[in-house]
Amino acid sequence: MGKRGQRSAPFLLIMEQRITFPESDVILIGGGIMSATLGMLMKHLMPEAKIQIIEALEKPASESSDAWNNAGTGHAALCELNYTSRGEDGKINISKALKINEQFEESKQFWAWLLEQGALSNPEDFINQVAHMSFVYGDENVQFLKDRFATMSQHHFFEEMEYTEDKTKIKNWAPLLLDKRREGEKIAVTKMDCGTDVDFGALTRQMLKSLDADDTISLATSHIVKGIDRMKDGRWRLKTKNLKTGKKRELLTKFVFIGAGGAALPLLQKADIPEGKGFGGFPVSGQWLVCKDEEVVKKHSAKVYGLADVGAPPMSVPHLDTRVIDGKQALLFGPFAGFSPKFLKTGSLFDLTSSVKLDNLIPMLAVGKDNIDLTKYLIEQVMQTHADRVDALRKFFPNAAEESWELLTAGQRVQIIKEDEKKGGVLQFGTEVVSSEDGSISALLGASPGASTSVSIMLELLAKCYPDKMEGWKAKLQEMIPSYEKDLQTNKEDYQKIRSWAEETLKLA
Repeated sequence: MGKRGQRSAPFLLIMEQRITFPESDVILIGGGIMSATLGMLMKHLMPEAKIQIIEALEKPASESSDAWNNAGTGHAALCELNYTSRGEDGKINISKALKINEQFEESKQFWAWLLEQGALSNPEDFINQVAHMSFVYGDENVQFLKDRFATMSQHHFFEEMEYTEDKTKIKNWAPLLLDKRREGEKIAVTKMDCGTDVDFGALTRQMLKSLDADDTISLATSHIVKGIDRMKDGRWRLKTKNLKTGKKRELLTKFVFIGAGGAALPLLQKADIPEGKGFGGFPVSGQWLVCKDEEVVKKHSAKVYGLADVGAPPMSVPHLDTRVIDGKQALLFGPFAGFSPKFLKTGSLFDLTSSVKLDNLIPMLAVGKDNIDLTKYLIEQVMQTHADRVDALRKFFPNAAEESWELLTAGQRVQIIKEDEKKGGVLQFGTEVVSSEDGSISALLGASPGASTSVSIMLELLAKCYPDKMEGWKAKLQEMIPSYEKDLQTNKEDYQKIRSWAEETLKLA
């Protein structure tokens, strides 16, 4: 881990039940990292705007953004092998890795700027330096990692990357990988020390606390949206219910963002915009093995990513992870995929069936037919015993003891299903911004690596929904995100200068 060690737990955010604004300029549905990020951007771009944030749970950032519900990896493509691939010509394609790395740099810049403004505090409460490693075994996989390193290390984003097959060096980097490993097994590891672990729950709650302190911004927790419809004058009317008091209320607004994680699809369907037709959702749940042995936890200080099994979704890439949650170091392995028809951990067993509509029935049936391998994989995952899961862990940590690990349920993810002219429907991994033609309503669908790239995704949303304002906002955006409209992939000097400032401000350097 980086220079910072154990420390006191970050503050716990306790929200009062604020009265909702009857009418506002903006309504953000969902109290997670996406709404918090968009709210922060809007606060500084439109300081006079009245913004209402609505969260269904009592505590914000309790679903996908919560630290125990996601990997916490600052996804910068430093260790995630699924962001690179070998082409038919044998060359390694790193274009996706470059894009994701640049997007995470935008996130770090924005967080650093918010720290300078006093909107965030104590960066060690939400981001810590943790080395990122890729780990493979077997001749073919070792050759892939070696070729990947040769290509990536030539680019200034990844020039600090190290590669080794030397077991003495690997033991020094990550001792658990070599603990009772079979003699003669061929393994290889790459390492980048500049990787990070991010507690997106803590980060989100800091942002929301700062936003809620503004008189023109209100966060209402324990409120659900029961309906969304368009009025004749172009405004949107949201029917809400206070789950604490039972009180129902109608709220009016000019702009709606649906950033409610798995609940985004059902809410988008309620809005009934043409652009939202044909979308379906496929829920995938996750589980972690969490280490109970403090001595083992202390021995490992890295995020070690491997290769996904054939047929596994990208979110199921196995990794042995150092985490820093509530100021304490933890060690997790997984995730193990599962299936639940719920779209949120706190959702309903009828979420999946109620999301099936006439306009998305064909895409959903097509995806079911074309993804037999995924279905088989999920069934196998659900049927696993504790011993089976520990056996999977032993590919990374051969000396793992069953009694030292316990199972924890992680977050629920809803993968995008969308129409396709050739196949009828496709299952899409990643995220997608869906906006109305006039930009008055927008929703974020999908999953990983969403949280790490939240700033880039929200910039895309602003460009779609406020295209006539982007030029006027340019100077402010460049102040908040110094690389805005710069190409860090080709400008090494700008990259190094901006990255150094962000990491020093975040106390990562």
